Parts: sequence; C-alpha cells; structure tokens
Amino acid sequence: MVQNTTAVANQVMWNRLISVVEEQAQALIRTAFSPSVREAGDLSAGIYDTQGQMLAQAVTGTPGHVNAMADAVAHFIRRIGVENIFEGDVYITNDPWEGTGHLHDITVVTPAFHRSKHVGFLGCTAHIVDIGGRGFGADANSIYEEGLYIPIMKLADKGQVDKTLINLVRANVREPDQAIGDFFALTSCNEIGQRRLVDMMTEFGLTHLDDIASFILDNSHRATLECIAALPLAKAKGEMRIDGYSHPVDLKVSLEFQKDRILCDFEGTSGLDKKGINVPLVYTKAYACFALKCAIAPDIPNNAASLAPFKITAPVDSIVNAVHPAPVALRHVIGHMIPDAVYDALDKILPNTVPAEGAGTLCNFQLSLRPRTDLSTPIKGVRSEVLTFNSGGSGARPGADGLNATAFPSGVMTMPVEATEHTGPVIIWRKELRPDSGGAGRHRGGLGQYMEVGASEGYEFDFSAMFDRVDHPARGRQGGDNGAAMTISRSDGTPMKGKGKQFVPAGDRVMLAMPGGAGYGDVADRDPTLVKKDLVRGYISAAVAKQDYGMSEAEVKDTMLAIKAE
Repeated sequence: MVQNTTAVANQVMWNRLISVVEEQAQALIRTAFSPSVREAGDLSAGIYDTQGQMLAQAVTGTPGHVNAMADAVAHFIRRIGVENIFEGDVYITNDPWEGTGHLHDITVVTPAFHRSKHVGFLGCTAHIVDIGGRGFGADANSIYEEGLYIPIMKLADKGQVDKTLINLVRANVREPDQAIGDFFALTSCNEIGQRRLVDMMTEFGLTHLDDIASFILDNSHRATLECIAALPLAKAKGEMRIDGYSHPVDLKVSLEFQKDRILCDFEGTSGLDKKGINVPLVYTKAYACFALKCAIAPDIPNNAASLAPFKITAPVDSIVNAVHPAPVALRHVIGHMIPDAVYDALDKILPNTVPAEGAGTLCNFQLSLRPRTDLSTPIKGVRSEVLTFNSGGSGARPGADGLNATAFPSGVMTMPVEATEHTGPVIIWRKELRPDSGGAGRHRGGLGQYMEVGASEGYEFDFSAMFDRVDHPARGRQGGDNGAAMTISRSDGTPMKGKGKQFVPAGDRVMLAMPGGAGYGDVADRDPTLVKKDLVRGYISAAVAKQDYGMSEAEVKDTMLAIKAE
C-alpha cells in the first residue's frame, strides 16, 4: 500500500512538473516581443535535474527546440562550472552546436533553488527575428556572416544583469528593442517556472528533485524499451531528394531495430552546402528522434530517458552533421525534411504506420522593408524586418486525410495576417487554401496555401525565401499521388528562387503557391462520399474530381448544382 501511495504521489508530481513547464511556455508567449514566438509558438520550455537531464517539456513548442534543448543544459553546466552556479544567475547562448541549431535561437537557462539549495534548472528557447549579420536567410558562406554569436555565459550574475552584453547586442542587431525584450521575456519565463516549481516542492514537502527525477526517468526508459522490444528485429533504408540551395540534396537513412534501441544512421547523405542550409547534429537528432518517437512510442512523455534509446549518427561534414564554422541559419529547411526521410525507411518495416510525405519545411519568409530608393526625393519612413511563418499541407495518414496548411513536423502555427501586417509596412493581399494541391489517394494529402505579399505604398523590400518542394514535391505513399510543388514568382511574371534574398521593387508583389501534402493509398479506394465533400468544400476542382477520382460528368454536375442551390 505504501508503495502504491508513493507511486500515485510521484505520478501527480510528474503531471505537476509538466504543468509547470507549460505555464513557462505560456508566459513566454504572453511576454515575447517577436511575433514568431507570440503568434507562431516557435519556442520551447523544459525542466531539468541538477545533472542537466530533461525531466519534462512543455506541450507548446517545437521538436527542434525541445529535443535539442535536451542536450543543451549539460553544455551550460560544463561551460559555467558547478562551482560558479549561484542563486539569481541566468545563463544565455545562441551557440548553434550547444543550443538549438542556429544563431537566431536564444536559449536561456536558469538554475532553480529551493531554500538556498540548488535543485535543478529551468530552460527555454525562442526564435528572435534578427540577430544581425546578413539577416535570417540562406546566403551566408560561414557562421561568421550569420549574426552575433553569444557563447554560453551569464546574462545575470547573482541577480545583476550584464549591461555590457546588453549593449553589445543592441549595437549589432536591426531590431534592438525586440531582441532585448525577448531576452527578458525568456528570463521571466524561467522565473515563472522557478516560482511554480518551488510551490510544488513546498506543497509536497520536497527538499530535492532526486526521487521524482528517478521515478520519471526510470519509468520513461522502461516504457520506451517495452515499445521497442515489441517491434520486429529488422533493418531498412530510406532516402529522399529535396531542392537544396543551388543543387539537389539527398537524404539517406539506415534504420536498425535492436532489442533495446533503434539505430538511425545518415551515411550516404549529401555533404556540406556552401550556403546556410546545413544542419548541426543536435538538430538532426532532434527531428530524427521525434519521427521515431511519434511512430513507436507516442504516448510516453518526452524527456531524457524516453529519448535515450534512439541513437542518431551522421558523418561529420555531411549536410546533417555540419560543424563549426559551417553556415547553418536555415538548418530547419533541411531539418524539417528528416522525418519524411526516416519514414521512407520505417514504412518498409512497419507498413500502415507512418504518413505520406508532406510540405515538410515551414514556408517561412522574411521581408527587409525600406522606403523606396529609386526616387530623387526620398520619402520618410522606417526600415522594418518582418518574419512570417506559414505552412504547406501535411501528408495523408494511413487512416485519415492530411491536414491543410499545417506544419508537420515542426508544429509551428501559421501566423495571422493581422499580426504580420502589424509588425511593419507589409500587406498580405491574398491568403487562402490552394485547391487541388493535396495528392490524391485513398486518403488525400493536406492542401497548401496561396499567398500574395507586397509592401505598403512607398516601400520596396528584399524578400528572403526559405522554401523547398519547388523541384521535388512530396511523394505519395502506398500508391498515393504526389502533392503539388511550391511555386514562387513576382507579380510582373519574374520567376523567383526558392531560397535566398531577392529584391522586389516598389509596387510589385510576391506570388506564392505553397506545396501540398501527398496522398496515401490507391485513389480508386477513396470513399466517393469524401470526394463529393472535397468538391463541395472547394478542396478539389471539378476537373480533378473527374480526372483523378473518376467522378462522372453527371455526378460533378449534380454536386455543383447542389452547391449553387445552397
């Protein structure tokens, strides 16, 4: 009975820790200055034991941040030194290899104290709009061009903020108030977590987290191993070709299921790119682990122990294991494709488990807006940096259609038009679902979006494109059709590249058609009722209903008449 009572109490405390980190994340969303955090949820929060092992993560956040942060706190402990950790300290970095993969992610770690005793750490990460350098984009040739590098250091020492660091950051970024505001939002996020952690420890009479940490980690590890042990001992290979920057990139994966682990190796993957689409191994691990965990152990909470049985390796100087000083600003463009490559192999071992390929990469872009420079008399105005997050369609699933305009695997939310236009002199002229973009199949792929983007009168801008699936659309699975490819051009008809900074003159607009997810299963097996629903909703056109799904002319006509009658 005592053991059962203790187990129940530990489970309650485990749930409380998850609620603590979720409140951390929500505090960050409410206080963040960057719209990428406030509107899109591009963040993470977690709680760690004194050894730097992640005990709980917030539900809100991205796998790239959360799973990368699982490794980050140990780097902070090593760099700061146990003997230099004091109450009131706050630590910070944007090191791509010891943080979450690129300079635009600021990671803040705060040691937690209870009754003057060090009991653990609170950590959080957020993407900020600007960190200097060339700006957020793929055009740099090394990490030195990509922005200001902040090594692991103290942002606050025993409660005293390092004003020299603050001044250095302000002097090197285009949006200083926004950047420093986010620094303090991250700090406040951890402070909220600290308060709630102390409340919990006081309520349960805890003086340390060692026992609850052991309970969490032991049970998570055991449960994950049980899931793995139920799988067949098997090997499989997967591969996927994507656009890259100036030439295609090949992702190659070898999976091996063993009794107590899953090995995932990226041998054979393309080498480093000259431009900033390379991926540090920490980010590759984050998304490879996420893909495997979603398919194999989705119900086990994410922490250091549940991630441990997934062993991810990649050759040094491959595009998925870039080392310093490789440019890595757009590591997400390749990193978000990793789950689809892993699933190409996994589908051969566990059929009817994983979805078809989707858009993968977030359809992000950043505008650097300024008063037009082609006039003899310059107009008055301010320069602005506007970053907006958008999504193509996700791939169809073994038992359901793909999700429209939904980011998988990142989970980052699409930003509202109003929020985007509020941040600078930008106008979103069009934003709507893209009919016929989801691949046909027994289950249809999710739809992409149309967007039409321009600047307010009197402004020109540089458009930093961060897209993929232009030349290599999402591939169907188990007989499903491919999704639609990404297209991008100016409104005057000038073609644009899928990646890189490109000038757009005053009065012109950027026309985007974001990629659709691929279909799953043979299209002949699709329920005719679902085809009619898609036609009624405008997800497919009459032409596609007839050509891809085999609807007769009479059925299409009757359906269209019913729509008009309503």
